[in-house]
Amino acid sequence: MHSTIVRGQNVFGFFTTVCFVVAALIAASDFLAPRTPKATVAANTVQVVRGRPHYYSTKKEEYAIIRFTMNADFSSLFTWNTKQVFVYVSASWPNSTSEELVNEAVIWDTIITNPSADHLQNIGPAAMKKLLKSAKGKSIDPKRGKIDLKNQKPKYQITAPTGKLQDTDGVVLRVHYNVQPWVGVLTWTPQIEFGSWKKLKGGVSKAFKLPSIKKKDPPKKV
Repeated sequence: MHSTIVRGQNVFGFFTTVCFVVAALIAASDFLAPRTPKATVAANTVQVVRGRPHYYSTKKEEYAIIRFTMNADFSSLFTWNTKQVFVYVSASWPNSTSEELVNEAVIWDTIITNPSADHLQNIGPAAMKKLLKSAKGKSIDPKRGKIDLKNQKPKYQITAPTGKLQDTDGVVLRVHYNVQPWVGVLTWTPQIEFGSWKKLKGGVSKAFKLPSIKKKDPPKKV
C-alpha cells in the first residue's frame, strides 16, 4: 500500500505532466497560424539641436528629433494565444569608427494588447474604460494591429556616443516587433521566413541625412 504522501506525489506528477503537454501543444499551435506583417515608414521632418536631451543630462550635446509617418498591418500576429505585441521604430546610421558596426536608437514604441490582456495596460481610467468598451465580447481583435501614424512626434531623441550628430548621412528608419504569447517563446522580427511565418514586408525607410544645427541670427544693432 502506498502512503498518502506517495499518492499525492503521483497525482501531482501526473498533473504537471499534463500541464506541460497542454502548454507545449498551445505553443506549437502558433506555427499553424500564418504571419504576414507589413509596414511602410518614412521620415518627415528632421531637426538637430544642441542642448540637454534628457532632464538628467549633465552636459549639452547634439541630439536629433525625427518626426515620421508609418502605416503598418500587424493583424496577422494576433491569435488566441497572443498576449500582446510590442512595436517600435528605430533609427540606424553608420558607425564612424568601424564599417562593420551600426549605431541604432529607438525613437518610438507602443504596446498593443489582445482584449484578454487589456487589464495589463498601464493607462488612465478613462482610456481603460474606452479600451474595454471597444473589446467587449471579443477575445481577439486583429484590427488593433493596424497602425496609421502621420507626422508622428518621437518619444525619444537620438544621441551619439561622440556627442556629434549634425550632417550624419545614411540614416535609416526601421520598424520592429516582438510577439509575446500567453504560452510559448517570445518571437522577434524574423530575418528569415519559417513556414507560414513571413518576414516583415517593407518596414525600412529611404536613407536620409541629418541636417546641420541652425545658427542663431546675430542680434540686430540698434
